[in-house]
Order: sequence, then structure tokens, then C-alpha cells
Amino acid sequence: MSTRLPGIGMTSARTRERLVQRLRDNDIRDEAVLDALLKVPRHLFVDEALASRAYEDTALPIGHNQTISQPYIVARMTEQLFADDAQGTTSVPKAANMRRILEIGTGSGYQTAMLCSLAGEVYSVERIEALHKGARRVLQELGYRNFRLKLGDGGKGWPEYAPYDGILVTAAAAEVPQALLAQLAPGGRLVIPVGPDACQELLSIRQTDEGVVRERMEMVNFVPLIRDAS
Repeated sequence: MSTRLPGIGMTSARTRERLVQRLRDNDIRDEAVLDALLKVPRHLFVDEALASRAYEDTALPIGHNQTISQPYIVARMTEQLFADDAQGTTSVPKAANMRRILEIGTGSGYQTAMLCSLAGEVYSVERIEALHKGARRVLQELGYRNFRLKLGDGGKGWPEYAPYDGILVTAAAAEVPQALLAQLAPGGRLVIPVGPDACQELLSIRQTDEGVVRERMEMVNFVPLIRDAS
């Protein structure tokens, strides 16, 4: 898979490198994740009026009361998704072996592009049609081919292609959706923010031989995961 980088002239390589160095300073260690952050053109996933701020370490609005996540959070969640527990670190081989990833909340498509850069197959669900269509357009224009997008209720997952080696959720659920746990492959990992607006925790949940293991990562602030009434 190769990607084109239209509009790269509007953001200097030095600006991107400063962002990546800032993330290193904040304990993001996986070089494959950092390399993807350096290469994926975040400015193409935000409104042109905000493009000059694309490589600040901050969340930005993308319309429809949604945001593109802060680069640190994108890096932290992606790194954790591919964590190698045997070594206590993340690893490129582990990422390469995670053939099938499910993302809940496509949004602008930026996190989707990060996952496409690191995994074999990416399946992503979005409930807002305008964001769903916009993400598809940008991802296709950038040359990504290893993804499928679906318009629907992310809390239900995408059982047609389960099980998934990893599941990443980009909106806060009131509780962990059982449908997502059921679609996680043995040895797989679910990274998800859970809790009310004022008290959300980022959780890393693994399917092990001993059962489900939960790890609290840090406090976060995500838009809520909105479910269909049915």
C-alpha cells in the first residue's frame, strides 16, 4: 500500500517532526506508531481553515459535534492496541500479525489511516453519514485499500467479519459493550474509553486463557458513544 500526500507543502516536515518529538517526550515509544504519525497527513482530515493547526497536540472539531482526537491520544491508543505483553513493549512484528482490526467511530478517518498503516485489514463503523462519506473519500484519495467502512451503530460492532485481533473505540461508552467483547479474538485487545463525561477512563481489555483482563490506562475526555434506540 502506498499513499500520496497532497497538500504536504502547507505543513513542513519540521512541524511534523516537532510533534513526534513531543510525543516521544510524553512516553510514546513505539517507532512504528511514531513513523505512521509522521507520515499520515493529519491536515487532510480537518477543515482547510484548521489545517495550520493540524500538527498541534490538540483535538480539533470536525463538525457534527465530533472531534479529531489529540495526536497523543491517537498514539497512546494505537500503541496500546499493538502492545506486546510478553516483552512489556509494543513491536512492529506484533502489529504486522494483527491482521484484522475493528474501529468504532470512523470520524474524520485519521485514526483509520493510522490503523491502515499498521495492520492488515481495518473495519470501521461510523453512525454519522456525512463523516462516513468524507472519511471514505479522503482514505481513497490517499491510496489506502485495506479498509472497509460501514454506516451504523458502532456499539453492535461488525459481526460479519469477526473475530478481530484488536478493537479500538473512539467514543466513550457508559459501559463496555458486550457485543464488542464477543467479537474479540482469543489473545485480542480492546481499547476503549468508558464512563460519564466528567470521569472517563481509558481501558485496555485483553482476552486471555484465564479470562478477560482489564487495565486502567488514564483519564480521558471523549465524545459519547451514541447507540441506536433498538
